[in-house]
Amino acid sequence: MIELRQSILNGRRIDYSSETRFHVQVGKGKSAYRTLAIFTGNLAGAVIHFNGINLGPDFKKRLLMEGGKPSPVLARIHAP
Repeated sequence: MIELRQSILNGRRIDYSSETRFHVQVGKGKSAYRTLAIFTGNLAGAVIHFNGINLGPDFKKRLLMEGGKPSPVLARIHAP
């Protein structure tokens, strides 16, 4: 059975279901991101994993929600 859930992240209300997939991605410089982990229906786990990633110089990370509207990017950080 699909459960509908709500959370607040960085002041934004996030509506998702137990089947929504959250992607934690990293990249370097101007290159494309690559997915490190996918969490299904577990926003809290995805945020904990995202916050636990240490970035080196010129690296970036982001947290995406599949099919999110208006923007699927929930969080983004660029290292100097």
